[in-house]
Parts: sequence; structure tokens; C-alpha cells
Amino acid sequence: MAERENRRGKGRREEETPEFADRLVAINRVSKTVKGGKRFGFAALVVVGDQKGRVGFGKGKAKEVPEAIRKATEQAKRQMIRVQLKEGRTLHHDMHGHHGAGKVVMRTAPEGTGIIAGGPMRAVFEMLGVKDVVSKSIGTQNPYNMIRATIDGLKKEQSPRAVAQRRGKKVADILPKRDEAAAEAEA
Repeated sequence: MAERENRRGKGRREEETPEFADRLVAINRVSKTVKGGKRFGFAALVVVGDQKGRVGFGKGKAKEVPEAIRKATEQAKRQMIRVQLKEGRTLHHDMHGHHGAGKVVMRTAPEGTGIIAGGPMRAVFEMLGVKDVVSKSIGTQNPYNMIRATIDGLKKEQSPRAVAQRRGKKVADILPKRDEAAAEAEA
């Protein structure tokens, strides 16, 4: 009987699922006016991550808040992306992301800077496991579009190893030499 469970994947799935942290970003109450009064519904926006380079977001709607949060968390776990982090604490390079009217700018930062970001973006970076980043949201304050723009920018990130592999070169050939970088900084 146990072999049959494993073949279907039910037994294995619980063992493979890593532990995720989740952050509730926004809850919106909406109402529908009906003959007897008003019916309330709730929409939840949740960011989920393993704080080691994987993050996702989801939205859920239901008549009750806990059910909306559960639906949003399930959707977020299904839509996770992997982001390569530099030294496990920051981004490899500066990047821009946009979705609709929302634009975000994300910049790599030296150690000890911390997360300098607005509400929804901060939640994404904390769930991703980034410790040092400077970011700015331009054009919208809508949390849905800010998170979508942030995820769009994070999808564009490339590690030096991936760039070197795609070009058929070594990582040392891609990265600037330390002496050249110091000379450029002085000039």
C-alpha cells in the first residue's frame, strides 16, 4: 500500500516541500449590494519565499479572510521563481522592472546597507532572502502592480556564471578586474 502511495506522488510530496515563510501584504474588503443589504468579500495579497533565493506572490478571494489568505498562499507557492543572489545577500547587478504604470528600480548594495524599499517591495526582498538592496518604486502605489514590477525585474537578473556559460567564456573574463574597477572609480 505504501508503494502505491509513493508512485502517485502523495507520500513524496510532503517530504520534498521545503518550509516557506509567507507575508500578508494587503487585504481588500469589497461589498456587493443585494436585496437584503450588503455581502462582503475579501481579497488577499500574499508573498511567499524560502529566504534562500525563491519567491512568489499570489492573490486569493473569498467570503472570509482566512480562506482568502489560504488561497493566495497556495497560488504563491505555485508561481515561485528562483533568483541567484550575490554572496547570498544582495543582487548581482542593478535592474529595472515594470508592470502597467508601475516601475521599480533595484540596485545592489554594500554589506550592512539593509533593505531600503517600500512596503510591498520590502516583503518580496525579505521573503527572497536579500539582506542588502536599495530600491525605489516610481509611478504607482498599488501593491499588486508594485509586486508584479518587482518580480518582473528579478526575472531579468543574471549571475556572472550564467552569462559566462552562455557566452562560452570563463567567469574571470566576464567580471572586471579589481585594478580596472578601482581606476574607473577614481576617474
